Amino acid sequence: VQLQASGGGLVQAGGSLRLSCAASGLVSSRAMGWFRQAPGKEREFVAGISRNDANTDYADSMKGRFTISRDNAKNTMYLQMNSLKPEDTAVYRCAASSPLPGMGWVPRTSQLYAYWGQGTLVTVSS
Repeated sequence: VQLQASGGGLVQAGGSLRLSCAASGLVSSRAMGWFRQAPGKEREFVAGISRNDANTDYADSMKGRFTISRDNAKNTMYLQMNSLKPEDTAVYRCAASSPLPGMGWVPRTSQLYAYWGQGTLVTVSS
């Protein structure tokens, strides 16, 4: 499985961006997620979606602003980011999970994700 993230860029505070993660290889049987890492900070979970699309999960600071979705027919995952803040500035990476025991599980820990994209930079100016 290879993942390619895209859609990052420079946006003013309050603006929106839509990130995409295109997968080569079957990812419909895997949970998928977005993580981000800002300069000088640790990588953090942003959002995830279960392999059956039934469940989504968001970090608290993203709830109500970000929406994760996937189109298994296109092998693509998306992250719609609205009301962006300067503190959202980071490199965003998409990931596909290792095999999981439950179809509705959305892991938050990066150790449960086996495949990673290269990242796309999001810069939010104030």
